[in-house]
Amino acid sequence: MTMTQPARHTPRQRALLTAGTGVVAALGLSLAMTGSATAQPAGAPSAAAASTTVSPAGHSFTATLSGKATFKAGSVTVTCTVSSSSGQVPAAPGNHNPAGPVSSSTTPATYSSCTTSMPGVSASVTTSGTWGVAMQNGAPVTAGLTIPVGGFVLKTSGLASCTVTAAPTSAATVNGTWTNGAPSTLGFTNAQVPVKVTGGFGCPTSATTSTFNALYKVGDTTAPASQITVTG
Repeated sequence: MTMTQPARHTPRQRALLTAGTGVVAALGLSLAMTGSATAQPAGAPSAAAASTTVSPAGHSFTATLSGKATFKAGSVTVTCTVSSSSGQVPAAPGNHNPAGPVSSSTTPATYSSCTTSMPGVSASVTTSGTWGVAMQNGAPVTAGLTIPVGGFVLKTSGLASCTVTAAPTSAATVNGTWTNGAPSTLGFTNAQVPVKVTGGFGCPTSATTSTFNALYKVGDTTAPASQITVTG
């Protein structure tokens, strides 16, 4: 009987493999705010969905990351402390749907001040296309968020040179929760998004999904004393 010896990795190879794991973690930051206007919130069947109204009609808004967005894969953590996106509540009567969600487009979210827990690995993010959000009244209020095809691309350099593309073949929808307040917030807990990873040694090319957590404060920029709210 022939016995196979386990593969042995040099310290540099182990570092490359661990760094590659962090590439998928960084993708979690890509969707921390928005998706396309066609997003459908989870648990809200279109045929029986409750009435939804987003107010104030026609007001512009900005979503700003509260604290930090993080993703952890094993011992690897990616943290981003600056992110924002902006958009506009539909003008009346488009801000009301008697039986379903209210949708609006947004600018692509921007990301900066991002770090990884792995030494020797840096990352840059580019975003493009029209993103958006679809709000559905309920208990809780839900948000269907979609990133357009290839609308987010993360590239790493250093110990691992990889490219991670979100929604690689079709628009991808993730789900969050809206909370009315002063300001209102949009949160994501263990949200999933499809990805495609390309690159050389150390890149997790077999990965097909990523998970992220983040919280955004949504402010009314048309009338700062007002609040963006979702009701029936």
